[in-house]
Amino acid sequence: MSEWKEFSAKTVDEAINNALVELETTRENLEYEVIEKESSGILGLFSKPAVIRASKKLTLEDIAIGFLSKVFKAMNIEASIEVAINEEENVMNIEFSGEDMGPLIGKRGATLDSLQYLTSLVVNKETDGYMKVKLDTENYRARRKETLENLAKNIAHKVKRIHRPVFLEPMNPYERRIIHSALQNDKYVETHSEGEEPYRKVVITLKPGVDTGYERRGKYSYGGGRSYNRNGGGYRKKRYGDSSYKKREYNADRNVNESGTGVEDSTTEE
Repeated sequence: MSEWKEFSAKTVDEAINNALVELETTRENLEYEVIEKESSGILGLFSKPAVIRASKKLTLEDIAIGFLSKVFKAMNIEASIEVAINEEENVMNIEFSGEDMGPLIGKRGATLDSLQYLTSLVVNKETDGYMKVKLDTENYRARRKETLENLAKNIAHKVKRIHRPVFLEPMNPYERRIIHSALQNDKYVETHSEGEEPYRKVVITLKPGVDTGYERRGKYSYGGGRSYNRNGGGYRKKRYGDSSYKKREYNADRNVNESGTGVEDSTTEE
């Protein structure tokens, strides 16, 4: 909320000019009301000055910066804030920088996403339409996008190998879209989302009827009578000259990464 101040001068116009100078704004961005008009006494004696009450109109940029500045102060974090509005796309891009931006990013961007959501609420409270707000620092969004795209490709490769669905950890809608987009043209796997927010997650599965080639010519085709057991997730080795089979268990369901890349227990059946 803007701060109101009183200004006085010989005339209303002079009082307005004083307000413009002190508030460092233009007449278009100044709100004011006249408290008392100037008056002149007899022979110029007992004249009264004009008094106005004025404040600077806050732009959406001012509102966003003001809100984030208060949050950063409460968190004891020093950061500079830059705001740019893309009027064609109706998007407000906010970038902040400082010595230690880790606390503002949070685990997997959770704090950054929360700040973005709250800033959007504050900004859109002051506008009739809807302004999309995007927060970023240290190029985190681009780095996170690259990480998720690499994760999607690695998990797709695993699904082709083990012939089982893999459930990723819960992600927000933006990150789920990155996974879906990264694999939308894959010939072997498909993706869908399951669950309710905030626990909704992406599931990567093998497309029905596809032949990944792992049974005959893939990584685990060793020859000598070994074949991939897609039902059991292991291998069977035939003894030549003998009709009996000796089973050898193979752990094909080792997690790709259980510490921070977004993969849950990959042995979970769909």
